[in-house]
Amino acid sequence: MKFICKDFWTTVFKKQIDNLRTNHQGIYVLQDNKFRLLTQMSAGKQYLEHAPKYLAFTCGLIRGGLSNLGIKSIVTAEVSVMPACKFQVMIQKM
Repeated sequence: MKFICKDFWTTVFKKQIDNLRTNHQGIYVLQDNKFRLLTQMSAGKQYLEHAPKYLAFTCGLIRGGLSNLGIKSIVTAEVSVMPACKFQVMIQKM
């Protein structure tokens, strides 16, 4: 996950992830406080319902990156305040 947060995220979004948390049971939460794909949208709540559409692509990027490393995962995203977002990565047991 450190690879995703540092190298992968820096290559794709030109910055590191702001926060990485884990419950030590295969669930990781990646937080980006100024997510690049949402910064062009209004900081108000009027576009909040449209934000998940912009996060689906990034969920696929994370899942694909982990898959190429041989790690099966489920990735979901949530936005509570724009342009910050959280990605939850659940590593699946093989």
